[in-house]
Amino acid sequence: MAPERIVDLPARTVLRTILLILFVALVLEVVWIARGVITWIVIAVFLTLALNPLVEVVQRNVVARRGLAIGITYLVVLGAIAGIGATFVPRLVDEVNGLVDATPDYVEDLTEGRGRLGFLQRDYKIVDKVREQVNDGGASKVLGLSGTAVGVAKSVITTIVAILTIVFMTFFMLLEGGNWMERFYGLLPEHQQARWRAVGTDIYRTVGGYVTGNLLISLIAGTAATIVLLVMGVPYAVALGLLVGILDLIPLAGATIAAIVVSTVAFLHSVPAGIVVVIFFVVYQQLENHFLQPVIYGRTVQLSPLAVLISVLIGAELAGILGALAAIPVAGSIQVIVRDQLAARRARLVEGIGAPATATEP
Repeated sequence: MAPERIVDLPARTVLRTILLILFVALVLEVVWIARGVITWIVIAVFLTLALNPLVEVVQRNVVARRGLAIGITYLVVLGAIAGIGATFVPRLVDEVNGLVDATPDYVEDLTEGRGRLGFLQRDYKIVDKVREQVNDGGASKVLGLSGTAVGVAKSVITTIVAILTIVFMTFFMLLEGGNWMERFYGLLPEHQQARWRAVGTDIYRTVGGYVTGNLLISLIAGTAATIVLLVMGVPYAVALGLLVGILDLIPLAGATIAAIVVSTVAFLHSVPAGIVVVIFFVVYQQLENHFLQPVIYGRTVQLSPLAVLISVLIGAELAGILGALAAIPVAGSIQVIVRDQLAARRARLVEGIGAPATATEP
């Protein structure tokens, strides 16, 4: 019979383990409570990485002071947004008004079982089912109206506060981000500072290249979709193009969702327009996947399709759309760190093999 093995754990080790578990639980609880603020910080980091190249250009060619360069960059970006708004917002408002004006006709056709949407009532009795739901929950809907209004008001206020907070956080990150990184590097041993500076530079290029490239590709997608819809005479072309640009920001699934929505609207307009729009999305996706992304991203984000898919699925499960957007740059950053660790490990092995063996006395 084998003797029993008794493991004697010191009380200090047990206490440290318990404290570590409590600390991790506390950190997770704080992260969960502050998840809204953390979301704002993540958005501000992405905006900082997207705006920093423009700030550096202004700082090199216009003004040397960092604060003034950031202010000029803000003015340029706001001017661009205002110009785009002045160009497209009136058209967008007209299209939204047209959609609202046309809605009663669509509803009447649907109710009477006429038009392209009439099959929903003829075959599936959609209108009758909606009426039943309204009749069953009508009173509660009316009584809950005030609560809904309060919720909408809170959402509007929260959105305004979030926008202002993100704008100021982005400004201070652009202003002080470099100093913070220098303080972090200063905490490291002197012989490791150069290595981690290189890692930080690679992460900055990876994340910044992805953010800037994703915005540019989405702009191209929205503009191209708007032009095709205008040529085919599809109504609400500008609004639909804006929708394509926004959804194209979401990796993998965004472009597919946009294609389904816009193609459906095009088919409601006319069958030829729907066919042309479907062909456009198929061709454009091939162009984007095999030309635009390799050219625009370059060597900043080198992830395999499987790694992209896994990272996007995990990010979407953890944090929804924001998690899907952040998944690829986070995965790229992890890949940079892993590659650095592997390179350092290989270097140590080479040094160990190349070191001369010490002679031993007989």
